[in-house]
Amino acid sequence: MPLIIPKHYRQQLTPETTEVAIKTIKQYFQKELSSALNLRRVTAPLFVLSGTGLNDDLNGTERAVTFPVKSLGDRRAEVVHSLAKWKRVKLGVYDIDPGFGLYTDMNAIRADEELDNIHSLYVDQWDWEQTIRPSDRTLEYLRSTVRKIYGALKATEQMVYEHFPHITPRLPEEITFIHSEELLREYPGLPAPEREAKAAKKYGAIFIIGIGAPLSDGKPHDGRAPDYDDWSTANEEGFTGLNGDLILWDSVLERPLEISSMGIRVTSESLHRQLELRDCTEREQLQFHRMLLDGELPCSIGGGIGQSRLCMFLLKKAHIGEVQASVWPEEQIEACRKAGIILL
Repeated sequence: MPLIIPKHYRQQLTPETTEVAIKTIKQYFQKELSSALNLRRVTAPLFVLSGTGLNDDLNGTERAVTFPVKSLGDRRAEVVHSLAKWKRVKLGVYDIDPGFGLYTDMNAIRADEELDNIHSLYVDQWDWEQTIRPSDRTLEYLRSTVRKIYGALKATEQMVYEHFPHITPRLPEEITFIHSEELLREYPGLPAPEREAKAAKKYGAIFIIGIGAPLSDGKPHDGRAPDYDDWSTANEEGFTGLNGDLILWDSVLERPLEISSMGIRVTSESLHRQLELRDCTEREQLQFHRMLLDGELPCSIGGGIGQSRLCMFLLKKAHIGEVQASVWPEEQIEACRKAGIILL
């Protein structure tokens, strides 16, 4: 996406005060999130060994940052993309009961990102996972969980307003749910990103259900790896998928902002089906996939919530570099400087 320079942009906070606000937001939101979903904090890895199947493949094309480990005979390790599968293993290791779970600070490097207002090489998010019962694998449980997360977002937005009254709240009272197939039917002539933008602007906050499976036009709304979210199971409303994306309308950039990707996780049956659909059944021999196929992992729901993106949205920033330290092309730094956008 090309760099967006909003007209008449003005920083709401100085860089120094922004740093204080970032800390306040992160501390407050994770407390609200852990309380809403009954989550305990755990320590997370920065990297995992290659070949275990534990790393998140995202859309299946992004390259992981890898390095040889001298003490392991130069066996390669790779910086995590996210902890989607690692968290589910931890639920089993800690024997966490249904309705309870864990969260962690996840830091990643995504070297293939196209750098712009909302994409950085550095990714920081809250990765969370909750144990559920097989009977909880429903759209209603998914929606209930999304509403709790949205409630934490609303509470944090109100907290920011109380600290900085000139930063007024803009989230709608409730989040709107829409299936990706319904979105296609409503805007049949538009590509998926434009359909997203139309709905996000209309409602302010949306959760798009069913990310990964082909729609009636033969194309998925967006890519999703085959081995964590369940995007192929028929749900109780006659559509496909038990996952989705939480998207807010960013009135500063005049574009949708994905805050969270999440969903009910695959069973052994849906894992096998999705690996077949993506023509990668060889993954069934990897450690994580064998554990799941052998029934060693609990049913779960989970996702990631972008820390910098949340801070960017709540503080009405125009660039993610205003709330995190990373590296950017020189021409982007200069264009931002001229517009009064100060990158950390």
